[in-house]
Amino acid sequence: MAETSTFHSPATHGFVRVAAATPVVHTADPVANAAEHIALIRQAGEQGVDLIVFPELSLSGYAIDDLLMQAALLDEVERQIAIVAEAADAAGVIAVVGAPLRNGDVLYNCAVVLANGEAIAVVPKTYLPNYREYYEKRWFSAGGDTGHWHISLTGRTVEFASTLVFQAENRPEFTFAVEICEDFWAPLPPSTRQALAGARILLNLSASNIVIGKAEERAVLCASQSARAMAAYVFTASGWGESTTDLAWDGQAMIHELGAKLAEGERFSMESHLTIADIDVARIGLERLRTGTFADCAKAELQDDRFTSLVFTAPEHAAPADLLRPLDRFPFVPDDPARLDQDCYEAFNIQVQGLMRRLKATGSKTIVIGVSGGLDSTQALLVACRAFDRLRLPRTGILGFTLPGFA
Repeated sequence: MAETSTFHSPATHGFVRVAAATPVVHTADPVANAAEHIALIRQAGEQGVDLIVFPELSLSGYAIDDLLMQAALLDEVERQIAIVAEAADAAGVIAVVGAPLRNGDVLYNCAVVLANGEAIAVVPKTYLPNYREYYEKRWFSAGGDTGHWHISLTGRTVEFASTLVFQAENRPEFTFAVEICEDFWAPLPPSTRQALAGARILLNLSASNIVIGKAEERAVLCASQSARAMAAYVFTASGWGESTTDLAWDGQAMIHELGAKLAEGERFSMESHLTIADIDVARIGLERLRTGTFADCAKAELQDDRFTSLVFTAPEHAAPADLLRPLDRFPFVPDDPARLDQDCYEAFNIQVQGLMRRLKATGSKTIVIGVSGGLDSTQALLVACRAFDRLRLPRTGILGFTLPGFA
């Protein structure tokens, strides 16, 4: 019997399929929230997703105030984590969910990484907003000063730290790390050092509320962080169902890679949904390899930070599948007219400036151009005319000669 080729699987060519999940929120109801998670995880599995991330405090809801400290709710959250972990394993998906968790007598705002049927680690939120409409320090302790601890969860003792990088043992380029909402508004987000420590996919579980203009600010932060950290950045914020007693929510979800947007979800939707894209982790690795500054920065910034690499087994998606990411038919000709005008302006003036500098350096007053009638020589002639005009040289110094052509 012939073996099925894996050539047409995106995973074979260095892609990781990620999903930013936007579930409908059930206020202070972990059981109902877990059901929403499981439904989306199953959808993700059916679509070949490798890694799915949910919003901040997704199992409890974010805007529930002092209910966050209720033992009954916290106990139920922990029970549902085990149930969601089993569902994720059955679907063949690595899942990252948001949950309020106790570690001893302290409460943390956490991301829980679920792989291979269990919770393998917990990442606490580093920076807690306590200004304007936020007062998270009323309930939570900051996770940035925890060092490298452990936490008891679902009957196991697992890693508890913000300095964790997760790596697939069977797909070495599949590496990710996690930060939570406010973390990436900080001047130095945890994800910066996480990327320097090897994470190629950066996840942000957010409960960012919406005000006018904030969606654009989030998009700028996601794009810039993915470009500066030479990584992919996956962001998902709480949406429909969160309490609007004090705040409003839009459920913004975005996936960026090396500064470019791959996918964006529907905002203000009233239904649970996924935003999916294939991330080229092989390309990210090559960009870092050819950019020596990245390695130099890692050496300088990670001297005092002890990152731990946690290994998991990634799903094996060998079935043929279409690539889920934007593919430009003409990659050097932007679809956006304004961007096309800008690119053409820059391309033209780069050539003009270069020719002007050469003319000034050599003291030349005359140039010779062979004009074939094709695009290249026409462009050269236009550049020459503009350069002579800017240098206040007469165009009579441009000697154009037609060349014979043979069919």
